[in-house]
Amino acid sequence: MWFEDFNSVVVVLTKGTICFIGLVFFLRLSGKRTLSKMNAFDFVMTVTMGSTLATTIISKDVTIVEGMAALGIIILVQYIIAWLEVRSDVFQEIIKSKPTVLFYEGSYQKDNLCQERITEVEVLASMRNNGMSDPAQVKAVILETDGRLSVIPYTNDKKDLKTLSPVSDFMEG
Repeated sequence: MWFEDFNSVVVVLTKGTICFIGLVFFLRLSGKRTLSKMNAFDFVMTVTMGSTLATTIISKDVTIVEGMAALGIIILVQYIIAWLEVRSDVFQEIIKSKPTVLFYEGSYQKDNLCQERITEVEVLASMRNNGMSDPAQVKAVILETDGRLSVIPYTNDKKDLKTLSPVSDFMEG
């Protein structure tokens, strides 16, 4: 159906405006972490917030107060988990994955590529995106916890070559 009545449109506009302002307020309270580059946990929390906001705006069965309470609890849980993650190595291990080396000193780490479901073509593309046309220019390509591919070039400074931790430091499992 295309249109029922103006009353339903006014309700959606009103709820949407109030809920959006409430969300911005909650996000300002929760800090920059909520909007930072995301790991898997942060991504799930962001999708959950979006879904909750949409349901609150569109559903006739959810009041503004109920929707704001739901958003508030989601952001509070994210804040508590982030607080624990910063203070506990064990908790950090549970929440975040470790960076994974996909390419190291001229060779693809095939097991890691398969585990992370990334192709050699994608690794090569990340090298090109970082201005390196030849894999021989690259010391390592690392899949970061937020999904980015970091490309670490070789340098002429031998001391700089030692700054990259051994591959085993980045291995999952």
